[in-house]
Amino acid sequence: MKTKKLFTELCLIALITGFMATTAFSQFQQDRLTSPVIEDDGSVTFRLMAPNADSVSITGTWMESLRYTEEMTKKNDGIWEITLRDLKPDYIWYSYWVNGVRTMDPHNPWVIRDVVNTFSTFILPGEESRNLMLSDGNQGSLHEIWYPSPTLEMDQRRMKVYLPPGYFETDESYPVLYLLHGGGGDEEAWTELGLANRIMDNLINSGKAEPMIVVMANGNPNQTSTWHVNPGHEPARETDAANPMSNIEFEHSLAQDVIPFIESRYRVKTGKANRAVTGLSMGGWQTQNMALLYPEMFDYFGVMSMGMFEDGPFGIDPEEYFANAEESLRNLEEIGYQLYWIACGTEDFLFESVEFMTEYLDGLGFDYKYLETGGGHTWDLWRLYLSEFAQKIFK
Repeated sequence: MKTKKLFTELCLIALITGFMATTAFSQFQQDRLTSPVIEDDGSVTFRLMAPNADSVSITGTWMESLRYTEEMTKKNDGIWEITLRDLKPDYIWYSYWVNGVRTMDPHNPWVIRDVVNTFSTFILPGEESRNLMLSDGNQGSLHEIWYPSPTLEMDQRRMKVYLPPGYFETDESYPVLYLLHGGGGDEEAWTELGLANRIMDNLINSGKAEPMIVVMANGNPNQTSTWHVNPGHEPARETDAANPMSNIEFEHSLAQDVIPFIESRYRVKTGKANRAVTGLSMGGWQTQNMALLYPEMFDYFGVMSMGMFEDGPFGIDPEEYFANAEESLRNLEEIGYQLYWIACGTEDFLFESVEFMTEYLDGLGFDYKYLETGGGHTWDLWRLYLSEFAQKIFK
């Protein structure tokens, strides 16, 4: 009798457990949508299950501005859908607007952050995006490092360090590229938005670029790190400076804190012949300042999407600025350098400042190289510029 009762209880437990498991599995499997779907012809279909929505639209980096949207079509099963053709192969960001509320694609797990905004993303394969794909060769490694910054009076600041393929398999030393982000960015910008580590893997494995270490520090002198800091570290600090581009505190910290730390921690080749610095927008301005303030530290300078301003840059007196700039550039010529490289898109809102800069340098007879492209103040160009600059240095 007891055996029969025990058997009945076990059957009941098994039935309940099986029902719960089946229900959970059913809930887990109920939404089998795939989005985005990339077809062989390069077309991309986006889908969203939103049966109760009255309107759904999409915005993405293929548009002239993320303020623009394109309406999606609602199907009978409650799925909203749109197929886009002729997209340029690239690292593409997008989001949906559902009843006027912006949201990411719940069917796409790949999410990135641009300052305080997040987007769904994917890479559309093609020749233009080849350097953004995972390399067929060995992968480099990406480190998150906390370092002291006495110059900025901070016990710890955060930076990203890329080590090239093979770093841990040899005792070789490497040259270093210091890669600077733009205004509003932080130490994560070049890897999360720029895919710098993938670009470098592909260039190095293909033999197009020399193996090098890439250092990406936070260019905002009032911050210890990106605003969503790790637990246990203090958040961004306020500063008395009106603009981080006008106080040159970061530039001094790069020379006095970051470079000595890197050269004491990693196997690097020292001396100006083995150091390069480049940056976009704000980072391009900081690169210009490094050439003026520390000409003895670098042989290679890359200025992306940033020029000079005739009426005075960022609150700096123009007469004083250009007098110091001419003297410093003459000093750089005397010390010597290998490459001063400038790149900008013709639709960039800073393009006129770049035109003025090239005219100013021409007037001094200063030697530089210039790459002019179409396009604006956007990451697709900065990824291209990094690829171009990285192939020109440490040769």
